Amino acid sequence: MTQNVLRCIVNRFWLILLVLWGAGCIPNHPYPASERAQEVYYSTFAAEPKHLDPAVSYSSGEYRFIQQIYEPPLQYHYLKRPYQLIPLTAESVPRPRYFDPAGNPLPDDAPPEQVAKAVYDIRIRPGIQYQPHPCFARDEAGNFRYHALTTDDAKEIYEVSDFPETGTRELIAADYVHQIKRMGDPRVGCPILSLLDNYILGMDEYAQALRDALAAEREKRRATAGATYNQAADERENPIALDTNAFPFPGVGVVDRYTYRITLKTKYPQFVYWLAMPFFAPMPTEVIDFYEQGPLKDRNITIDRFPIGTGPYRIETFTPHKEIILVRNENFHTELYPSEGEIGDREAGLLVDAGARLPLIPKAVYKLEKEYIPRWAKFLQGYYDASGIPSDTFDQAIAFSDTGDPRASELLGSRNILLQTNVDVTTFYLAFNMLDDVVGGYTEDRQQLRQAISIALDYEEYIEIFLNGRGIPSHSPIPPGIFGYEEGEISINPYVYNWEAKQGATRKTVEEARQLLADAGYPGGQDRDGNPLVLYFDNYRTGPQATAFLDWLRKRFELIGITLAIRTTDYNRFRDKVRNGSSQILMWGWHADYPDPENFLFLLYGPNSKVKFDGENVSNYDNPAYNQLFDQMQNMDNSPERLQIIRQMKLILQRDAPWIFAYHPVNFSLYHEWLKNGKPNTTGYNTLKYKRIDSTLRVQRQDVWNQPVLWPIWGVVGFLIVGTIPAVVTIWKRERGR
Repeated sequence: MTQNVLRCIVNRFWLILLVLWGAGCIPNHPYPASERAQEVYYSTFAAEPKHLDPAVSYSSGEYRFIQQIYEPPLQYHYLKRPYQLIPLTAESVPRPRYFDPAGNPLPDDAPPEQVAKAVYDIRIRPGIQYQPHPCFARDEAGNFRYHALTTDDAKEIYEVSDFPETGTRELIAADYVHQIKRMGDPRVGCPILSLLDNYILGMDEYAQALRDALAAEREKRRATAGATYNQAADERENPIALDTNAFPFPGVGVVDRYTYRITLKTKYPQFVYWLAMPFFAPMPTEVIDFYEQGPLKDRNITIDRFPIGTGPYRIETFTPHKEIILVRNENFHTELYPSEGEIGDREAGLLVDAGARLPLIPKAVYKLEKEYIPRWAKFLQGYYDASGIPSDTFDQAIAFSDTGDPRASELLGSRNILLQTNVDVTTFYLAFNMLDDVVGGYTEDRQQLRQAISIALDYEEYIEIFLNGRGIPSHSPIPPGIFGYEEGEISINPYVYNWEAKQGATRKTVEEARQLLADAGYPGGQDRDGNPLVLYFDNYRTGPQATAFLDWLRKRFELIGITLAIRTTDYNRFRDKVRNGSSQILMWGWHADYPDPENFLFLLYGPNSKVKFDGENVSNYDNPAYNQLFDQMQNMDNSPERLQIIRQMKLILQRDAPWIFAYHPVNFSLYHEWLKNGKPNTTGYNTLKYKRIDSTLRVQRQDVWNQPVLWPIWGVVGFLIVGTIPAVVTIWKRERGR
């Protein structure tokens, strides 16, 4: 019996020791062991994507996924700067043909006022195949296998991969035409429909015809069902099938199997950039017919969650509360890594893979990381391949040279982490609601009020406090890298800044802001009756950083005597307030859809008012002089004449001050040495296909950086030894006493 007890103590001792040793010696790798040697790309996302339908999504966070899957006809060259459009599925970048009202052809340089039609013919390369998908699967008779599903058929279906059979087919011109027509469907809710109405011939009439047809069908069903009619439940079980080909649409049509035509009702050179946006990606009719089935909708299996395209990747796993996994599309067509770039790309190793077939990475795993700190820690451990830099860790990540240039810190340098910086084609601003009784209006006193606040909000200070210097103060809506952005004295906002020969642009003083406020009728922040001026900032952001920003904002307003009240609500309620015009001051931003000044200046164009037209003009600014110049400028090619008009527009905006021009962000991107071909790209998101992983090097670095910590193990071992001594002594005494 005594020997059994002793043997039990010894066995437990070795078992505990073995467990502790294994836990300490094996690095805590967060991914399956089978993936360690694979060229898998690891990254993160901060919020669950709401829409993966390219006709609906208008978010950079969603574009990260959408643009790996869908392919519009054009794309941006990965390496060249300035950004250059090149073919993707198209054979070439289309050139418009211009016609006058009588149908006579016009030269390429015809002035916009002479052009009645601009015709684009886009020819698609033959042989491109869609990713494998059950919507294309057919039975032995040639009928679609999964287009007439019953509730019982879908009982064991939880995601697209649960269907046992898939199929594919060739990309054709009609798929692109179908997508453009979808954007007119009122049930889709395309966010750029109002812009399409302005340019594509017949788009507004076509969209209205679809709205009328939908309303008529709903009225018919309501009349049939009577008082028991429930529209949502009815359309979930029996979706309405609108025939998109039943209504005339002269602006879009199929020319032949691989060619389609888009006709604009005016000259608009910027339209070619639209052809690189996901909105203009193809959408087969089979896809919509498949996803519109009631049994699939009941299981939330929709195009918004399970997209299908011809791109280099397809979704393998979609659990947005945890992870999204992309894998190589087995049917992806031939596309090669670029063989040329800009000066310095070859020296930076960005042309090593020239001519290699894309994509270079077979799989990408994106983990949901809502908090910066764990994401940053895992990046330093080598478990994420690239990273931005959260403000709280900026000093740990970045050092500055004697000339003030940023560089990777000693810690990052010791791990061969590469730093790349670039100015984003983005503008952040605070918008005054020009329909508001207090901060809106176009009289001189209202201009002075907004100018005073613009001076008081010191965005040089903001950039240093909240962005660690990663920003450029803004003087107009146009960011660096876009035609119309200028530097030097001619560029400054003269109502907010002074120009000094040695120092350049210097913000006007708080005293000058107070004087403007007094001139506006609010001396010391009080009206003529002695009542304090209280303004309202509408906000949806929460968390420590948002709280710090709101405190800073209040203090800057207080400097000139204005009380700022914060009205915080959830994002949906915030958007409703902006849409119905009940907001007063809000913060917003705009990232370039395409590299042209029109894409920023339209944000203040009267006919794009949020309240009146549900456009992107959230300040509801509507100045006839500005509108007239915008109409003149928007369809022009870049030229000295266009630049002169843009200068006039900027001066009007600076005087009226519908915005407080805040800043243009500067991106700091970090890349581990095993991630190859990393180059910042601020206009296109289909860049995953160009990247490459050296998985052998990554494993080596991870093992070195994540060595086991052994001292706790030896401490436990010592504790076990000491703890077992009394038992051993007791057993020994019992044995001696026998």
